[in-house]
Amino acid sequence: MKPQIHFLVVGRTDALARSLRQVPAAPPVQVRFCPASGSPEDCLLRDPVRAGIFDADGLGRRAVPLFLRLKKADPLISWFVVDSPGSPDAGLAWVSRGAADYLTKPVEAPSLEGILDRVSRQSLLRRETLRLEKELEKRYVFQGMISKNPFMFEVFSRLDSLAKHFSTVLITGETGTGKDLAARAIHGLSPVRRQKFVVCDCTSIPDSLFESELFGYVRGAFTGAGRDKTGLFEEAEGGIIFLDEVGEVPPAVQSKLLRVLENREFRPVGSSRSRTADVRVIAASNRNLRGAVQAGTFRSDLFHRLSRVEVFLPPLRERPEDIPLLTGHLLERFRKKFGKTLLGVSRDVQKAFLTHDWPGNIRELENVLESSAMVCAKDFIDIGDLPEYLRRLGPGRTRPASPAREDLLTLDDMERRHIFAVLQKTGRNLFRASGVLGISRTTLYAKMKKYGIPR
Repeated sequence: MKPQIHFLVVGRTDALARSLRQVPAAPPVQVRFCPASGSPEDCLLRDPVRAGIFDADGLGRRAVPLFLRLKKADPLISWFVVDSPGSPDAGLAWVSRGAADYLTKPVEAPSLEGILDRVSRQSLLRRETLRLEKELEKRYVFQGMISKNPFMFEVFSRLDSLAKHFSTVLITGETGTGKDLAARAIHGLSPVRRQKFVVCDCTSIPDSLFESELFGYVRGAFTGAGRDKTGLFEEAEGGIIFLDEVGEVPPAVQSKLLRVLENREFRPVGSSRSRTADVRVIAASNRNLRGAVQAGTFRSDLFHRLSRVEVFLPPLRERPEDIPLLTGHLLERFRKKFGKTLLGVSRDVQKAFLTHDWPGNIRELENVLESSAMVCAKDFIDIGDLPEYLRRLGPGRTRPASPAREDLLTLDDMERRHIFAVLQKTGRNLFRASGVLGISRTTLYAKMKKYGIPR
């Protein structure tokens, strides 16, 4: 069954109404009329209008400004301009202003039928295009992660390979790059996927409670300990514990965590007996742990034990081809959540998204689209629906200067980013990349291993 198209007629409607009543009902179109007086833009908010007729006859000098207002209100609407016969160049002038077509009065039923049929076919084509885009998206989905970036394909392959054999994995990357999804992907592909996946958010645990939260305690261990408490490591027995933001683990607990990783045993607070821990460990951090080791805030032996296998997730600004893909995927989620059509975003929004450097990465994109979806009253999210800081990136505007985050990077972070950028530019050709970097391929291999960059 063909979807219904909402069609708006703006202007003097009597003659057009009579002609439209004579149009066969084959195209599934719902027509509404709106007077040119007042604010016809408000009519666009009532229904998801896909096309319309703009009757310029009798509007005089008001015609062009009003038409441009309607175009600005929703640039994706196809407008067919109708006017009384005038100069031969009138049609060209209206088309140059953004009209889909120009007709002179009287507009007979066959002409209107052609317009409605054209609009119906365009809408079906657009829906088919969106359907095909969604089919293509499936090719770029890996265990809940989405990307068509060549580097991310290698990350996916690395996650798939290590999931079968790992005991510890360190996932690094900026906040919002999807480290939790990568951890869950490893769990979903591992031999213990039917066992528990226990999450420990290291940023939310007070230092004084860290040890008891990880390893539990026995009754009477301290004032208020009226019963035994199971720790997260014991809870994850046989499965996986995910230490999110492991860099926040207090120094006093780091030695005990190292003992679990090396000896597979731990001791609850207040207990004199050790317990075994058959647990696989995935750790994640957005901090530079190498810098923390150098600063003396993170144990070197614990870092090297965690980073035997390291996976680096690049920031969204280095994966621009993924922005449209992620946008479509997230909009599908919010379409269902808010019960809206939400077919996509306008071209202006696309340009703003590609101009922004996304310091909050995928999480920021998700938050932007969720807030925009809540306020959007049309089929497509437009610039006016975005948060204020992104509206400044609309047409004809430039991105404001970003905070100089590079000034805060360590030399290791700068080197990792530079190597990553060179590999991207050389198409992952290690011979060419080592030449550009001025180092041997052996040194390049060592640095890629050091920074968790897959070959």
